[in-house]
Amino acid sequence: MFDRQRAAWRALSPNMRGVVWALASGFMFSLMSVLIKLLTDGLHPLQVAWFRAIFGLITLLPFVVRFWRTATRTRRLGSHLIRAAFGASSMMLGFYSVAYLPLATATALGFSRPLFMVPLAIVFLKEVVRVRRWVATIVGFLGVLVIVRPDSGIEFAAIFGVGSALAAALSQLMTKRLAATEPVPEMMFFAAVFTSLITLGPALYIWQTPSWEQLALITAMGIVGSIGQLWLIWSLSQGEATLTGPMEYVRIIFAAGFGFLIFSEVPTVWTGVGALIIVGSTVYITWREAVLGKKRPPAGDHH
Repeated sequence: MFDRQRAAWRALSPNMRGVVWALASGFMFSLMSVLIKLLTDGLHPLQVAWFRAIFGLITLLPFVVRFWRTATRTRRLGSHLIRAAFGASSMMLGFYSVAYLPLATATALGFSRPLFMVPLAIVFLKEVVRVRRWVATIVGFLGVLVIVRPDSGIEFAAIFGVGSALAAALSQLMTKRLAATEPVPEMMFFAAVFTSLITLGPALYIWQTPSWEQLALITAMGIVGSIGQLWLIWSLSQGEATLTGPMEYVRIIFAAGFGFLIFSEVPTVWTGVGALIIVGSTVYITWREAVLGKKRPPAGDHH
């Protein structure tokens, strides 16, 4: 039976295998959001964020031991710290939004990260962006406004969700800068260490000793998150990014399903419309960058 399944798996094209891993990764990340929401019913989101960070560091230790010399040497410690600070901020703000917003809403706001990359790339990477990507970016931000709906009173959790996406974009920007000179083991090591240290302070300030049941959920959150990250890496290594990347947006379906079944959340029409606008815009931006990357050197955007 397993031989048949293995043969069927090998018969799939690399792109198809990449899509399967991407969908599986999205499912695991959505499940992790469920565990975060369950945990934050009794623990503060900042404390839950530290548990996620420290679990990520623990799972990384075998990898660091193997690449010890490469992973722990750097001349750009400050840049690693800044990158981790943005990453930690994104995690803490994101956990807060998951705790206090419907899962589908929090997930949709998280998808606005690529929209922030366009103006940030102009300011920090000196990239030239022309009309098409600007229009797609502006339309995408209109989708964010549709979800947040400032006319009806903005929730702090929604602001935190958008802030999480911005911080994630800044972290990604620092990753691009560091990747030019720093090896991957080094970047992973310093990100894990600094993120754990940065999230520790807020966690200690509002510390509450978790129960055995909460410890079980924390362990499950760490395992599910690590598996999701691993499967995401596998998806990118198997298939083309322009094909596997958009599969991330299926997470909103998983999030809406989990939210309805577990927390009795019914997504609003505004969330659905806003999510469609954001997803459409970010998919277009991703596709356009991939097309331009094949047509020109990375010096600028000439469309």
